[in-house]
Amino acid sequence: MNETILVAVAWPYANAQIHMGNITGSHLPGDIFARYHRLKGDNVLMITGTDSHGTPVTMTADKLGKPVEEVYKSFHEDFIRLFQQIGISYDLYTTTHSQNHFKVSQSVFLALQKNGYLYRAFSKQWYSPSAEKFLPDRYVEGTCYICGYEGARSDQCDNCGNVLEPEKLINPRATTGDGALELRDTEHFYLDLSKLEPDVKKFLRERADHMRETVLGESLRKIENEGLKPRAITRDLDWGIPVPVDEPQWKSKVLYVWFEAVIGYLSAPIEWAQATGQAEAWREWWLNPQAKHFHFIGKDNIFFHTSLWPALIMGAGDGFMEIFAGEKASLTLPYDVPANQFMNLEGFKISGSRQWAVWGLEALAHYDPDAIRYYLTANMPEAKDSDWSWSEFITRNNNELVATWGNLANRVLAFCYKHWDGCVPAVDEKALRPADLDLLAVIENGFNIVGAELDAVRLRAALSETMKLATAVNQYLDVNAPWSAIKTDKDSAALTVFTALKAIDSLKILFAPFLPFTSERLNGFFGCESALFGEQFTQEANDSLGSHQTLRYKPVLGVQWKPSELKPGQKLNQPSPLFKKLETSAAEEERAKLGK
Repeated sequence: MNETILVAVAWPYANAQIHMGNITGSHLPGDIFARYHRLKGDNVLMITGTDSHGTPVTMTADKLGKPVEEVYKSFHEDFIRLFQQIGISYDLYTTTHSQNHFKVSQSVFLALQKNGYLYRAFSKQWYSPSAEKFLPDRYVEGTCYICGYEGARSDQCDNCGNVLEPEKLINPRATTGDGALELRDTEHFYLDLSKLEPDVKKFLRERADHMRETVLGESLRKIENEGLKPRAITRDLDWGIPVPVDEPQWKSKVLYVWFEAVIGYLSAPIEWAQATGQAEAWREWWLNPQAKHFHFIGKDNIFFHTSLWPALIMGAGDGFMEIFAGEKASLTLPYDVPANQFMNLEGFKISGSRQWAVWGLEALAHYDPDAIRYYLTANMPEAKDSDWSWSEFITRNNNELVATWGNLANRVLAFCYKHWDGCVPAVDEKALRPADLDLLAVIENGFNIVGAELDAVRLRAALSETMKLATAVNQYLDVNAPWSAIKTDKDSAALTVFTALKAIDSLKILFAPFLPFTSERLNGFFGCESALFGEQFTQEANDSLGSHQTLRYKPVLGVQWKPSELKPGQKLNQPSPLFKKLETSAAEEERAKLGK
């Protein structure tokens, strides 16, 4: 039975380029998972977009001396280029700066208000008399009163991870240099999470059978130790979504970015449905209790997605649909949050400000996307932090991707193409020998083994199992050696080559979620007329806020996650190597670029 799956990936901030840690943290695992389920014939929708609001974006615009909308669009378009080049197959990649997202976010706000989960309260916030404005979170830094870290923000310390009370910050200073600061009262809306705490704990415990311990344990411990406390959901800013309250004092405030950005998981499917001319199709994922929502994020966003986001959905209840669509219906809660840990670089934490990072677009200018995807998956930080090493990247590319898999596919296809006139050997399949049948049985069972790992979002293990199968085919060829047998017994060599080709044709599918570009090429070498995957394309969307570019994907429909159906005598196309061997000297060259 086909499943309905929403693949929801963390929204990248429009304030910095995307690096390898970001890609392996959320975008790549989400893509592998989505591609696998599409191959299975499941009903998949993969969405996210650029997180266009909030102080990280406005501060970057201030630093560059450019309008904030211009800055967000520049990063947004770079993100789209990156995802196209590395093959992140979003059904829709959009932005939070759209009229649709504004409407959906404001509707959630009004539903929470209607259901009694919002209240107004005054709080102390740092105010700059010289700039005549309140300075929210990142615009104020000082010394953390908990751990003593001198670069803490007024609302959170990145060193100890604690949420801070602005008035307790030691030696506060404006990051904009706007003179002396003073505390003043400002009014905001608060989400009363304490009312929703019992429901959130129940939600988490119900998912104990499939959530990662690193995710579930952290989430429950945080609630048990600290409880769910009320959190402000508005901010004193002029860039963002207006607070839907018709009173003068709210005109200079917007919805807090932590609150509205996660609502993109709801607004993006609605935008996708409208863009595809099937306005109600989003309901298949959001009003269907059988639909499964998977959130692919980094570990720094676990609490928002396991606790705050479910609380928003529960608190809005059927009030959202009543406000948004004039009907009552409950929204679907997340099924799993397979959050990854962090990837470091050459033994140190990635830092954009210190240029200690491997930037996505820059790396793709020098290396093939599947080589990058392979290393990021094999080294994915699923259970603990991992490390990008340039030496290891080259070693694994050459010894595993090139030597084990690429060489297997190329040498068998090239050998067959040469000796059997560009066709699969026309053998009698009933003549296959026990060793041939044993290998094909192992490969066929690989669909169950690898599929089980992918279903459980154990992507490293899934790739490892697939590479083991490639090794098994190499071992089979070492024993049967068709390159020697063809000299004395071409019929025997034909059986070996047919068996190996059938195994490689299956491996093409097993590798496809991880290595879509080369798997598609290999599909062409086998003479297949239908593609494995669909096509990516960009599209302009226009609304009352202006225009924004989106990345779209048109999937190939049908079940393809199954063993090879290769037929004797099938026409092949001229093969060529799938992967390139890398020079070991490149590792030192790449390390020399770091920190510059």
